[in-house]
Amino acid sequence: MDSPAGPAGWLGGLRAGLTRTRQALTARVDDLLGRGTGEQVYEDLEETLIQADLSVQTAAAVIARLRERARGARTPEALRRALVEILTDTLGRPAPLVLVPSPAVILVLGTNGSGKTTTIGKLAARLKGEGRKVLLVAADTFRAAAIEQLGVWAARAGVEMIHHQPGADPAAVAFDAAQAARARHADVLIVDTAGRLHTKANLMEELKKVDRVLRRELPGAPVEALLVLDATTGQNGIAQARQFKAALPVTGIVLTKLDGTARGGVVVAIADDLGLPVKLVGFGEGPDDLQPFDPRTFAEALFAADTR
Repeated sequence: MDSPAGPAGWLGGLRAGLTRTRQALTARVDDLLGRGTGEQVYEDLEETLIQADLSVQTAAAVIARLRERARGARTPEALRRALVEILTDTLGRPAPLVLVPSPAVILVLGTNGSGKTTTIGKLAARLKGEGRKVLLVAADTFRAAAIEQLGVWAARAGVEMIHHQPGADPAAVAFDAAQAARARHADVLIVDTAGRLHTKANLMEELKKVDRVLRRELPGAPVEALLVLDATTGQNGIAQARQFKAALPVTGIVLTKLDGTARGGVVVAIADDLGLPVKLVGFGEGPDDLQPFDPRTFAEALFAADTR
C-alpha cells in the first residue's frame, strides 16, 4: 500500500501530526544535547524520553546505544543525528501490508474508542483508490451501532459490506464473507471485530473463532491481524496489545490519534517492547491521514530534522 502523497508530503503531514510530541520533546533534547555528554545529561535525556512514552526499558536501551555513538559525536547536531539513527534502528524496517495473493484478509482488532471503525473506512478508501476490490465485513455484531457505523464508511468509500442482524454469530458473518469474497472476486476483505474490554476471555475466544473460520474458508490467503491502538493511551495501549497478542497471531499495529498526544514516543516502545511492527499511523481526520509507517521518516519528524 503506497502513499499517494509521496515521501515529502507524508513527512510534512507527520511533522504536523507530531507537533505536540515534538514540542514536549525537542526543546528539552536540544537543551540537553547542547550541554555535551556528561553523566547528568544522559540521565536527564533518559527521563525526557520516558516522559515521551518510550517506556523505561526502551529509553534505557536507547541511551546505552547513544553513549557508545556519542564518543565520536562532538556537536549537538551530531548527537541529534545519532539519536535519530538509534530510533530508526529500534523501529526496524518498514513492514508493508501483505495483500497478495487475493483475496487477502485484514482482521481489524482493538478496543472500543481506539479509532478502529474510522481506520477501516480510511483503509477501504485507500485500497479502493489503488484499484483493489474491497469488501467490508461487519463481524462486530454485539452493537447495532457498530454495523450502522461501518455501513456509513462503506458508503463513503464506495465499497460493499457483508453483514448480518445485530446479535448474530460473528463467525457466521465471517463464513459468509469468505464465500462472498470468492464469488465476487474481491481483492481484500477488511473485517471489523468486537471491541469490548480486552480482559474478557469470551471476547478473545470469539475473535479466535472468527480467525479460524477465515483461514479455513480461504486457505492460502494472507491474513493481516492488525491491532488498532489509540496513541493517547500510551503505555495502557501496550498492555492491551499484550492481551491481544497472547490470544491471536497479531501481525502489526495501527497507531491512531498521534496528533492528539504529547507521547508519540510510544511508537518506539511498541516496536521495542512488543516486537510488533507499526504498519500504519493515523494523525488526523482526512482520508489521507492514515499512512504506511516508515521508521526513518518518523524519527526525523519526531525531531524535525532531515538527516538524509
